[in-house]
Amino acid sequence: MSPLFVALYLFASDWGVWYPIVLLFIVAVCELTDIFDGFLARKRNQVTSLGKGLDPMADSLFRLSVFFAFTQGVLQMPLMLVLVFFWRDSLVNTLRALCALQGVPLAARTSGKIKAIVHAIATFLVLILMVPYSNGCLSLQEYQKISLISVALAAAYTFYSGCEYLWVHRKLIKRAFKV
Repeated sequence: MSPLFVALYLFASDWGVWYPIVLLFIVAVCELTDIFDGFLARKRNQVTSLGKGLDPMADSLFRLSVFFAFTQGVLQMPLMLVLVFFWRDSLVNTLRALCALQGVPLAARTSGKIKAIVHAIATFLVLILMVPYSNGCLSLQEYQKISLISVALAAAYTFYSGCEYLWVHRKLIKRAFKV
């Protein structure tokens, strides 16, 4: 769904009021299937090591695609702000993989789950605000300002969750690398 979202965001802006609605639908489907997939795996006791690794990466790829798309088009979100999401996810995923190779599993943190919720809220807010913007009921400046604030708050929490992840797992990370 990531390529579809990005392509539509970048090239279908002339769809009028349908434009944000279609984008909202794509994000809603992705977020709901993520929740449903995790729920089903736990309910059916089909949680696997592969799923534990691939699911967060797929979620991260989708959310990063959305936020990077927001650096283009009408929003023009600052790239440096969006890179916070990329750096945090890259660091955590790389550490998780490297430690797993050393036989030291790093568990997911509640702060990471909250981060995913914060990202979803920021994404939905940006896309919901696109409706009044596309109808001429919200100025471009207000749309960009509110979107920037919501994504900046998400980036701040993302930075916190990355630091918290490193701090909580610091002993395991040292053990994995015998530092």
